[in-house]
Amino acid sequence: MDIQGKHVLILGGYGLVGRAVARQMLPHRPARLVVASLRKAEAEEAVRQLKSEFPNSPTQIIPAWGDVFLRVDWQREDVLPRQAVLANPKTRRQLVHDILGSLTPEILEASLLYQLITGTWGNLGGLPAHIVVDCMNTATVVAYQDIYTTSRHLEAQMAKPQADVDWRDEVERLLASLYIPQLVRHVQILHTAMRRAGTQAYIKVGTSGTGGMGLNIPYTHGEEKPSRVLMSKAAVAGAQTLLTFLMARTPDGPTVVKEIKPTAMIGWKQIGYGPIKRHGKPYALYDCPPEEAVSIHDPANLAREGDFGRRQEGVLEAVYINTGENGLFAAGEFAMITALGQMESVTAEEIAQNVVLEILGGNTGKDVIAALDAATMGPTYRAAYLRGSALKRLRQLEATHGPSVAFEILGPPRLSKLLFEAFLLKRAFGTIDKALEPRADEAADALEALIRDDADLRQKIISVGIPILLADGERLLRGPIIKAENADQGWVDLTPDNMVRWQRRLRRLWDEIRAQTDGDTSSRYDRIYPSAREWRPDDLTIHIGELVAWVLNTEERGFRFKR
Repeated sequence: MDIQGKHVLILGGYGLVGRAVARQMLPHRPARLVVASLRKAEAEEAVRQLKSEFPNSPTQIIPAWGDVFLRVDWQREDVLPRQAVLANPKTRRQLVHDILGSLTPEILEASLLYQLITGTWGNLGGLPAHIVVDCMNTATVVAYQDIYTTSRHLEAQMAKPQADVDWRDEVERLLASLYIPQLVRHVQILHTAMRRAGTQAYIKVGTSGTGGMGLNIPYTHGEEKPSRVLMSKAAVAGAQTLLTFLMARTPDGPTVVKEIKPTAMIGWKQIGYGPIKRHGKPYALYDCPPEEAVSIHDPANLAREGDFGRRQEGVLEAVYINTGENGLFAAGEFAMITALGQMESVTAEEIAQNVVLEILGGNTGKDVIAALDAATMGPTYRAAYLRGSALKRLRQLEATHGPSVAFEILGPPRLSKLLFEAFLLKRAFGTIDKALEPRADEAADALEALIRDDADLRQKIISVGIPILLADGERLLRGPIIKAENADQGWVDLTPDNMVRWQRRLRRLWDEIRAQTDGDTSSRYDRIYPSAREWRPDDLTIHIGELVAWVLNTEERGFRFKR
């Protein structure tokens, strides 16, 4: 179908993919482009940027905003409204009814999603959307309400005297967080609104929930592999795909119903240096000098949070790469997650190109509604090519501002622990062969000396919730938060036993490098590690991101494909 002259609605228009779709759309001269986002400021910023990039476009570009899972009347400009809705008994009961009750005309027409599609919201003038491109990560929105945390809360409530618990409040909160009813109601409203609006094309940009990796994915919410929350996200994403598949078979709906499903980390929007924020708040900076180490034999010292560490001035600042929805990654984290065999990456621009081509009638081969099993969009040549450029810029900034290793945003804590340990080995020895020379106790002493003498490095580690177990295995350097229960799960471990593990890894990697660069020049090997990839068997430099990615591929069996 033609895009020229049509009214286009982009849900999730502020995100990496949403903005890339908008940029691909505008050259096709739609009559109107509505950029919808969760927050008003985000939608307005996206519109300002698009207007500055396309100053001569004849398209009317309009911002729209709000939580599409809620009623129009509940939206608030200053804060996200869901918590306020749940806190108010009246609106909470209405929300439960909106999710679980029959879909009445009143529920439908009060929905923000319905009004955006039919053009009855705000200043849309009653003009409906001919094309809807849905770039929202619906599976994340639904699954991250986290029914598992709710269930633990209910267990705690059940231990209290019954008179002390408002059970109506508790039950309503539980009902409002049920995954499948929320998704079903969302699709019902979506489909009904598009039928009434006469929408001609619906394109969903979906998710696999795991970035294309399997149940062995090393990146989870906790130490389960994968966590129940992550599996719930994948389950919701799969359910939404099948509901979209059913929508595509339904008469009287949009003629074109497709889903593009990227199965890799979606690329970045900024590389820079500055404060490192998680959930909008910067990491506070803490120190824990060796003389203030605490004993690991006292359970109180292993509490997840507490009054530990010495608060420093300022906040954590470092080189970062902004990956959009996934947050800020350190150079080490970015190198690790995008390494061959890990999540790798795909760019938002490539996704957007496929979206627009499908609308125009092109056959990209990436529509999972047409081919549920075979058409997921995986890592790309462009992203791999540009990965080198991104890493080069990160290295340049590191040379100016200092090392960027891990922020403990990628998760779980074990990944940060491995990256910091690899970094310490690189600082102490530089190369694989040099790291194999000392005895394990000598290596442990060398790494502890680095921690003792480099307060900045020490602070960067403990400030993100990763404690440091000293070489004696008895004392711990920590800040106010510990994100793991033991050394294996997420403590930087300077003990000789851990040095033995690292030396075994490095010896195995060295053997692989020699095998992959000695005679066989075929495509047999992946040649993940730079020394093998670049045919330099004598270059045994420790590359921390690639080294930890190699550990995840081999030792952790975290490779993205079946082997």
